[in-house]
Amino acid sequence: MIGKKNFAIGLILLGSLALPLSFAPAAAADWPIFQQNLNHTGFIVQPANFTPSIWNFNVGAAINSSAAILDETIFFGSTNGNIYAVNLENGSKVWQYNTGGGIDSSPSITNRTLYIGSMDDYLYSLNPSTGGLLWKYKTGGSIESSTTEDSGIVYFGSDDGNIYAINTTDGNLVWNYKTGDAVKSSPAIYNGTMYVGSDDGNVYALNSTTGSKIWEYYMGSQVESSPTIDGNYYNLYVGSDNGQFSCLDTRTGENKWSIQTGAAIISTAAISGNRTVFGCNNGNVYILNKYSSDIDWTFDPGYYLFNTPFSSSPVAYGNMTYIGGNDGYLYALNIDKQTSATSIFLYYEAAIAVLVIVALITIRRIRNQRK
Repeated sequence: MIGKKNFAIGLILLGSLALPLSFAPAAAADWPIFQQNLNHTGFIVQPANFTPSIWNFNVGAAINSSAAILDETIFFGSTNGNIYAVNLENGSKVWQYNTGGGIDSSPSITNRTLYIGSMDDYLYSLNPSTGGLLWKYKTGGSIESSTTEDSGIVYFGSDDGNIYAINTTDGNLVWNYKTGDAVKSSPAIYNGTMYVGSDDGNVYALNSTTGSKIWEYYMGSQVESSPTIDGNYYNLYVGSDNGQFSCLDTRTGENKWSIQTGAAIISTAAISGNRTVFGCNNGNVYILNKYSSDIDWTFDPGYYLFNTPFSSSPVAYGNMTYIGGNDGYLYALNIDKQTSATSIFLYYEAAIAVLVIVALITIRRIRNQRK
């Protein structure tokens, strides 16, 4: 889930294909679903002919939905209840569709069909070219989970505690699985298995065809973060609200390793080479060795005094990683060189230090004059 910041559309790219305050033109690759693919790796190879075009698009409300990109058009939702399609080249509106509630869910696009959930309890299926409604399916609660489609079935969670599998052709229920609490996490799919977290504290592995449970693993607290799969090593990476970040075996649910950050992890991890990257509500971005859990680097732009949560999900784009903070800034990190632009908050702390020194000198002079 993305932090509740009212960003202009220039910042929406942090959940999709990102360059600061800009969008890719037609030459850029498509980004059809949350974290780019079914495994949620959040990684794409940067096109050699990538050239940014800068514009803003104001919707007049908060944008918590990450974006999907298809054929020169970017799609996203807003808390005003609208789903928008915007031209990447010039920032003009292609269409908008109004639902009956705010939208935190992120769209996915498969086979020329767009799927997105709304706080009005409905999952919507729309024509991405026109915005026309194809069908909608009503659940028993708000839909904050983002959708994932595979083999003609769209998967998502609802605040009613269910994980749903819906036929993409007619919008009919294929199966549902009841968890112990709301499901805000977004499903990841690998090798016929669907993985998702629940606010009941469990990560679930379900058969994607039948919905039967394969395993569950208790994380100790709510799991709003979405699983990220590294299929080459059967690894699943996920965080929880108690600050635990874990690597689980996709086949058995066995805990391969865990670290403790001390604050909630809502961010969904991205994979870049031999590293995994995620944000934390303690104001840090963590870059870990994905095999051993060793911390390669932590990025702390608030320098403790100005720390704000990183609840958005990072995007690994070539050798760069982009992530938005609840401080309103989008950060570009070179995780190979462990470098970033100097944070504005460093200057704030320097200014505070100068003011403190001046105040101490002034107080000392006043005291000396009184003697």
